[in-house]
Amino acid sequence: MPIDRTRHLTRSSPAWRWIGFAIALLGVGFKYWQLPYAHAELPDALFGPGLAAVAVVAMLLRAFGTARYMVVWLLLAATVPVAVAIRILSDLALDSTTHNLWPSELLIAAGLGLAASLVGTLVGSLFLLRSSRRPD
Repeated sequence: MPIDRTRHLTRSSPAWRWIGFAIALLGVGFKYWQLPYAHAELPDALFGPGLAAVAVVAMLLRAFGTARYMVVWLLLAATVPVAVAIRILSDLALDSTTHNLWPSELLIAAGLGLAASLVGTLVGSLFLLRSSRRPD
């Protein structure tokens, strides 16, 4: 029986984008989700390895030519506000008086996500320029 090679992951397969999204989401959320509510002040709680994970995943996705610039930048930037939204929803389920300023929390997270993802996407684009792999 011949092997169907069309079902394998290629470098431009959309699955890589979502795998990268999941890795970056866990990278940024893992530490943040474990912080006590009193210590989860934005933006300080997000600085560190989580934002670096977003930048590194964005760089790798772009450098390997998995998608176009804007797709990688915006998809990976969304991981930070999604991580904050998960934290907000879980805290609200336990105590409805927390996170009274949730819109500003999401805006701060979106700004940090856009900045971290921008850095990674730009660096990845520089690597991609040196390569012959261009996304479709």
